[in-house]
Amino acid sequence: MGISEILASVDREIALLQQARTLLSGTVAPAPKKKVGRPRKVVVVPKKAAVAPAAKPAKKKKRNLSPEGRARIAEAVKRRWAAQKAAASK
Repeated sequence: MGISEILASVDREIALLQQARTLLSGTVAPAPKKKVGRPRKVVVVPKKAAVAPAAKPAKKKKRNLSPEGRARIAEAVKRRWAAQKAAASK
């Protein structure tokens, strides 16, 4: 028996004893701790379609903003910032 097998056996025994203790004491078992950090990326392999599409989907046309629209947005943002600054100074 290797050390890793012995440790795994001890861990199983500890888990069983903790379950028995919670059943006997009538308390709710603590939730397992979450791992720290970003979760691992799950790669999903797309299934191939049974029927191939007849034509490629058309690419969306890029939307351009007119200079007048851009000016209106800039003015609205400036008014919003001024209102926030005035509210913060009160």
